[in-house]
Amino acid sequence: MATRNVSEVRSYPFSEPERLETEPLFRTLRQEEPLSRVRLPYGEPAWLATRYEDVKVVLGDPRFSRAASVGRDEPRMRAHLPPPGNILSMDPPDHSRLRRLVTKAFTVRSVERLRPRAQEIAGGLVDAMLAKGSPGDLVADFALPLPITVICELLGVPYEDRADFRLWSDAFLSTTKFPPEQVAEYVERMREYMAGLIAQRRERPTDDLLGAMTLARDNDDRLSEEELLSLAQALLVAGHETTASQIPNFVYVLLTHPDELARLRADLGRVPQAVEELMRYVPLGIGAGIARYALEDIELGGVLVRAGEPVLPALASANRDESKFTEPDRLDLSRDETSHVGFGHGAHHCLGAPLARMELQVALETLLRRLPGLRFADADVEWKDGLATRGPTVLPVDWD
Repeated sequence: MATRNVSEVRSYPFSEPERLETEPLFRTLRQEEPLSRVRLPYGEPAWLATRYEDVKVVLGDPRFSRAASVGRDEPRMRAHLPPPGNILSMDPPDHSRLRRLVTKAFTVRSVERLRPRAQEIAGGLVDAMLAKGSPGDLVADFALPLPITVICELLGVPYEDRADFRLWSDAFLSTTKFPPEQVAEYVERMREYMAGLIAQRRERPTDDLLGAMTLARDNDDRLSEEELLSLAQALLVAGHETTASQIPNFVYVLLTHPDELARLRADLGRVPQAVEELMRYVPLGIGAGIARYALEDIELGGVLVRAGEPVLPALASANRDESKFTEPDRLDLSRDETSHVGFGHGAHHCLGAPLARMELQVALETLLRRLPGLRFADADVEWKDGLATRGPTVLPVDWD
């Protein structure tokens, strides 16, 4: 076991994120220092796990806890701490209780029933792009409205309120885009908004997901009021933000890898496989995953993690681990090695992964089928700044 070197604590992220590039230092750390000491912009110092197998242990071993973060100054990219009753700050059985309430809406079978509607929405958005003519902005014209419409219909949130909850979502994910006091204001507005929708369900029950969650709270008392509000907010933000970012991310990567794009265009049946490789290849966040706290002394990555110490799983590094993937820095849409951790792993594996996969598949297939010759337009790509997620805010595109 290696000697614990706690004197050297690196600032993390190690460098300013460059579009969709991964940290160059990750490769060195995986080989020489798979568990290193880091300090994020906020919170206490932590261990950073960079190897695939170590990351899976942190995410999947019950000796690493999320609930133990409550009351701690946990390492994080944003000034604000998770709200009370947050499912991401729970361990089983509390985590399992909340997750069971919404799991049925996100099973593969349930999501497949939504595919025709997602295809209809995507087709309508492309119709509008074609009617308006090129160039178009893939973000505003397609990538944002597709997942927003789907999650609004699934949850039962009015689509016409999208400008408001988009702003609140940005505040929720803000690292430096908004000052802390404005973040607090917008997060409270979202809370009040969701509380209003829940109050409506109590007066007039509905058959959408928000109605089902409210019914579970009121009839079976399986959700506290805080848990209900927190879960509703999390579903609304996560239900559109990640997919809305990954659609233009995936298109950007494909357009910068023309040989792979040509192969995919020639066989759209490979889209599901391509989505898995893109999930592995594209780093969505600007930092590591959410910290887990060791409940006991655990040997990991050649060092001893003491009970009570936080460990950050570097998902982007794990997905580029040369001990797991062949030529990991190469985009290969025919890759059979699909066991990435792009959706996490373990108890907190992304609840909405089946929905995100379906939407990403529908998005790529529709764009490549309906917009032949899809390419960058003669205008600058604009990128997110000051948010926890990466991606273009404007992606100008042309087509034949």
